[in-house]
Amino acid sequence: MTSLTMPPLDAQNQSKQTIALIILGPPGAGKGTQARILSKTLQLPHISTGDFLRSSMKEGTELGKTAKRYMDQGKLVPDALILDLLFARVAQQDCQKGYILDGFPRTLAQAKAYDQRLGKETKTIAINLSLSNEIIVDRLSKRLTCKECNTPYHLTFSPPKKERICDACESSLVQRSDDEEEVIKNRLAVYKEQTFPLIHYYFEKKNLKELSCNQPVDKVLKEILDSLREIYPSLQEG
Repeated sequence: MTSLTMPPLDAQNQSKQTIALIILGPPGAGKGTQARILSKTLQLPHISTGDFLRSSMKEGTELGKTAKRYMDQGKLVPDALILDLLFARVAQQDCQKGYILDGFPRTLAQAKAYDQRLGKETKTIAINLSLSNEIIVDRLSKRLTCKECNTPYHLTFSPPKKERICDACESSLVQRSDDEEEVIKNRLAVYKEQTFPLIHYYFEKKNLKELSCNQPVDKVLKEILDSLREIYPSLQEG
């Protein structure tokens, strides 16, 4: 049985403490994909920074309104406010025994501030999906999106049936501006400067698990689950 077909695991009852799984990696590493699959497999909430920020603004919470004021002015939402929003989310009942963070922390300052606010009952595990810059550029520069229905495609892994035409609605496929080669290289430079230090930070704390994501999605998932077996006993070899 492959990891992608393994039945859901009730992780809420598998660990004696709260487990915060932090998914790290450069653009194009597949962080969101793995976080979504892990969420279904472990039955833990997948918390995407962008998603809960938008959700808080849509719901009109006080924190959401404050965040919206910054964004409406074209300003970055301050780390302190992001942390307030995050901890309001993880305080909810469904996060009692664990959750999966996607898109946070992005900087060393955020990681340290997050750890300072964590209770002793929470254990963090950082999973770094490593990938070479050459492969990242190749992956991202071949992504296309339908301009009408936003269905994603990849010229190598999931190409459309007709060239540059969406299978779903037959509209034109376009390349996102941030997937152009020069933009990708700039994104990687920002990642190296701001986010890469997180890997060393979690390595020093002895809670980093690193693996290559230059392999099929199910293989990556299996390696992640294998690395978590000490925490979740029900994850058996399969």
